[in-house]
Amino acid sequence: MRNGATRQDVAKEGTAAVINASFNVYPGEIFVVMGLSGSGKSTLIRTLNELQPATSGTVEILGQDLAKLSPKELRALRSEHISMVFQHFALFPHWTVAENAAYSLETQGVAKEKRFEEAQVVLEAVGLKGWENSYPSELSGGMQQRVGLARALAAGTDIMLMDEAFSALDPLIRREMQEELKQIQARLGRTIVFITHDLNEAMFLGDRIAVMKDGEIAQIGTPEQILSEPADDYVASFTSDVDRARVLTAESIMVQAQELTEEDRIAFERKTLTVKHDATLQQIVPIVLEAQGPIAVEGEGSSDHVGYIRLATLLEALTPQQSEVVGGAGEAR
Repeated sequence: MRNGATRQDVAKEGTAAVINASFNVYPGEIFVVMGLSGSGKSTLIRTLNELQPATSGTVEILGQDLAKLSPKELRALRSEHISMVFQHFALFPHWTVAENAAYSLETQGVAKEKRFEEAQVVLEAVGLKGWENSYPSELSGGMQQRVGLARALAAGTDIMLMDEAFSALDPLIRREMQEELKQIQARLGRTIVFITHDLNEAMFLGDRIAVMKDGEIAQIGTPEQILSEPADDYVASFTSDVDRARVLTAESIMVQAQELTEEDRIAFERKTLTVKHDATLQQIVPIVLEAQGPIAVEGEGSSDHVGYIRLATLLEALTPQQSEVVGGAGEAR
């Protein structure tokens, strides 16, 4: 998916402009677009499936320029390759959970028996096994959003566009849905563009994040880059309230063997504990406390030690620091 130099000069009254937004979304990643109300993020996601055509530039999906497709070709592309999850669940109240989950397959012309088989699979994946014959009114808000997610997953599309999908949920349910999405993504590897105004949510979910302000992209980078290398004061202003324990990983704070003191080495030999390179600080804290000394970091797909985490380093990472603003917006390096 590629969106090249899109300019949306207030395409309709009350709609935020999107100006010169240029980026790529890579297969299998969660690309989060984060911004405050009026920043243009919802306009941007509507542009990605031609609900709101770009006034200049191109939007390319699977090598196809959306502006050049006929209405029939565009409908086919949306049906086969793009599904959407909205903030409001938009479930049919007179349909069962299974019927709602299977709706996207019905629009694709899939036979009834086959689409209900697929619905059963995705409902189990989102934790709704046993609720297939219930109606939306019998479900909590979080469960209804799971049905909306199941409907998008059942479509079997390559790309999922999620517009403020969890913002209407209570904080606890919202966190559960974030965890659920991460687990589902680990299994299915869809390409997801996720819109949110919540930076903690963006940091937790995103492989990369685009921060928007006044219709423009202020910075694109990994969560760790956004947190530690903000492109400008606007981006930096968000980071002080971020839950760093959910964002930073072992790899980002580890030190090399030569940086360990003799006391560290003795403590490590007395009790050798390890964590994976992508473990979050939230997962690391109890292990470091148990070790009462450094712990080792294992490399990707290997048990080799690629670094070590000291208690002092961990505490420093958990404490918000005065971020140094790096020059220039755009892709963080």
